[in-house]
Amino acid sequence: MRAEVSGKSRSDARDNRARILAVARVAFAAEGLDVPIREIARRAQVGPATVYRHFPAKEALLAEVFAEPMALCSTVVEEGLKEADPWRGFCLVVEKLMEVHALDRGLSRAFISRLPYLAAERDRAIQLVLLLVRRAKEAGELRPDFVMEDFVLAMMANEGIRAESPEARVAASRRFAALMIQSFRANPVREPLPPAARLAPVR
Repeated sequence: MRAEVSGKSRSDARDNRARILAVARVAFAAEGLDVPIREIARRAQVGPATVYRHFPAKEALLAEVFAEPMALCSTVVEEGLKEADPWRGFCLVVEKLMEVHALDRGLSRAFISRLPYLAAERDRAIQLVLLLVRRAKEAGELRPDFVMEDFVLAMMANEGIRAESPEARVAASRRFAALMIQSFRANPVREPLPPAARLAPVR
């Protein structure tokens, strides 16, 4: 009987942890990193103490939630580095990362945060982007005064897009990415922009 109770307790603990993570992923993606632990607990239908039992600090929960999206960012940059044309690779990375970040409001802030749990993956992604930037500059396509801070600034601005639906956010992000890419190019080429999206009214 004791073994059955112990097994049920472990199962309940696993279920609680999975539910907390699922709720946190949705909350941080939709509302950013400022959602409090108490609200995460309420939505997951557990007590705050249960959340802290699995994640001793909010930083630990953030690290778990964003581990996969951060790894995805590195994967996107690796794909850009595989492109034979460095400028094309750079453009693909800007477009894809902005789309990923458009659907996850917390990701940009998690990326620029100093969370020790995410430091290794963040530093890896940054080094990959810097390599891509160097290649695009050597090819003469990326403006020579471009710096990593410009890339981060573009991601932060993209995170601020407010639209009436996820689809509209992605559409707006694609247009913004096109504008940024034209401004990053050493010799800008005027090209048609993607269609404008319907944005949420400013309050």
